[in-house]
Amino acid sequence: MALGATIYKATVDISDIDRGYYGTHLCTLARHPSETEERLAIRLLTFCLYVGETDMKLEFGKGLSTEGEPALWEIDDTGSIARWIEVGLPDVRQARKSAGRSNEEIIIAYGEDRIGPWWKQVRADMEKIEKLSVAMLRDDEVSQMVPLMNRSMHLSVTVQDGVAWLSDSTKTAQVQLHWLLRRD
Repeated sequence: MALGATIYKATVDISDIDRGYYGTHLCTLARHPSETEERLAIRLLTFCLYVGETDMKLEFGKGLSTEGEPALWEIDDTGSIARWIEVGLPDVRQARKSAGRSNEEIIIAYGEDRIGPWWKQVRADMEKIEKLSVAMLRDDEVSQMVPLMNRSMHLSVTVQDGVAWLSDSTKTAQVQLHWLLRRD
């Protein structure tokens, strides 16, 4: 018998001073049995960093069990993918395919011991993908977010000067995207 996804419910109060965005969101995240809490935390952080940036709705993908879907995406009124956000270390072929299906692609890489070799191998090819930006998260920052992940959580997220502070009633994490390749 296959294990099912674990459902996490999050209420996030976002104050993004950098973008002038303020809002409260109720999020339901399905954590696939093979997904780590680190990746779950990064997906939730990414949602907080990009939600409300456009009039389109930012949505979580179906998860690791569904091939060909990102961690998050924005789909416009015509059904076109405006923004594709991947979490992890995709290969160049996947990045090209995702960029071909969307107007913008963002990769959020994590796992510092793997990022260096991965980036050295794929950098030249990734730089050729015009609508691609790549950021990384440091392990110490990701590990700060994990204790905040509970099946039912209420988080306050403040973003200022590129730094995000996530907190619940007792714990706080400070996280920042470190850009390897940024297209504006």
